[in-house]
Amino acid sequence: MAKKNNTAEIGFEKEIWKAADLLRGNLDASEYKSVVLGLIFLKYISDRFETKYKELVEEGDGFEEDKDEYTSENIFFVPQEARWSVVAEAAHTPEIGTVIDNAMRLIEKENPRLKGILPKNFARPELDKRRLGDVVDLFTNIQMKEHGDTKDILGRTYEYCLSKFAEAEGKLAGEFYTPACIVRTLVEVLQPFSGRVYDPCCGSGGMFVQSARFISEHQGNLNNISVFGQDSNPTTWKMAQMNLAIRGIEADLGKFAADTFFDDQHPTLKADYILANPPFNLSDWGADKLQEDSRWRYGIPPAGNANFAWLQHMIYHLSPRGRIGMVLANGSLSSQSGGEGTIRENIVKADLVEGIVAMPSQLFYTTGIPVSLWFLNRAKKQPGKILFVDARQMGTMVTRKLRELDEEKDIQRIARTFEAFEAGTLDPEKGYCAVATLDDVAKQDYILTPGRYVGIAETEDDGEPFQKKMARLTSELSEMFEKSHQLEDEIRKQLGSIGFKI
Repeated sequence: MAKKNNTAEIGFEKEIWKAADLLRGNLDASEYKSVVLGLIFLKYISDRFETKYKELVEEGDGFEEDKDEYTSENIFFVPQEARWSVVAEAAHTPEIGTVIDNAMRLIEKENPRLKGILPKNFARPELDKRRLGDVVDLFTNIQMKEHGDTKDILGRTYEYCLSKFAEAEGKLAGEFYTPACIVRTLVEVLQPFSGRVYDPCCGSGGMFVQSARFISEHQGNLNNISVFGQDSNPTTWKMAQMNLAIRGIEADLGKFAADTFFDDQHPTLKADYILANPPFNLSDWGADKLQEDSRWRYGIPPAGNANFAWLQHMIYHLSPRGRIGMVLANGSLSSQSGGEGTIRENIVKADLVEGIVAMPSQLFYTTGIPVSLWFLNRAKKQPGKILFVDARQMGTMVTRKLRELDEEKDIQRIARTFEAFEAGTLDPEKGYCAVATLDDVAKQDYILTPGRYVGIAETEDDGEPFQKKMARLTSELSEMFEKSHQLEDEIRKQLGSIGFKI
């Protein structure tokens, strides 16, 4: 059984965030982000190195400074001047920022995979060095044994801090962070145990992290998947590299940050699983320069909206048995503008759409746009049929603005619904799920809004006769009207006493 991991239940990570938040001062969240995440990363690779270093010292063969002893086990080699003990010793000196920047440069020099990725902006004048020293102390004093191993706790802390930065940055954060419960839903339905996993707009790498977690929780082997990704934002691309490295996930995210449509970093890739949350309704994405592109097999996407450009890019990269799980704005389910209706119709006719899930509102820090999950499959177990799920009533408000899906109650229910559909044993449930044939969808003009297919949930009969219920309700309404008139008279009286009439 998968364990719960909603942010509402997080303890230690939240305390780390609160303490590290003292560092922010007058820095913008976007600047502060690289500082905190960079420190978490530095602490992580230093701790892993130190653990292996002590093992080699105890063996007594003198190999503790042999770089090959570390790289052979996927551990980053940390040179003497970059180790956390050196950073910790300088915590409360004016040079702490320079010491950290130097450590980052030395680590990049020794580990080509990290070249140009680590932040090196700790020495800048606007960063309060006293507060920086306090945060270094915080990480120095983390008692790992109380909270799990170093990799686990720092990885979770990194992920939690990403979510908090998304909350702090608002709409700007949509480029790098997809709420964990949405990613988890995609992963639980697709179940990527082995093969090539791809995200063409990978942000901070959350899809890969959740895929790795799924494999671990189900006693699978992480070495059975190969990870490929790409992102156009250089800062986000670097964050993804660090987020994956801190989890021990080796990934090919391309040689550099690049636009997926114009500079596909994996042009020949055929992926077994594609998970993605592309930018919603992206306009001015360069359609005029890509009119003849071979990816547009089902129709040329409109210049004003990249939704179906993203979808067709992913279909293009699917292996013969490949599956897609992606997030799209609800407009993609029914839009007819710019030829989108024709593209959607062609994709449905090709029998690629396996399921559509309408999601509840307020799942994102970054937008109120309602979204749906699209699942496509080149080798459907139920050909000629599409599963529709209306999950709009699911989830729990964890803050005034944010809703999350519960692991057991919501996410597993959706996953089990897909499993039953694939097995041919699903019983439709009014208001929640339904199975439609391609002919059914054609009769709806290829509109894929789940509500059209699942209907309205039946309400329970409370046993009260209709005439009796109406008499009771009208009586209660009459009493409310009477109270309303009394309040109105009282308000008029009070206003009159201070010289106002209405």
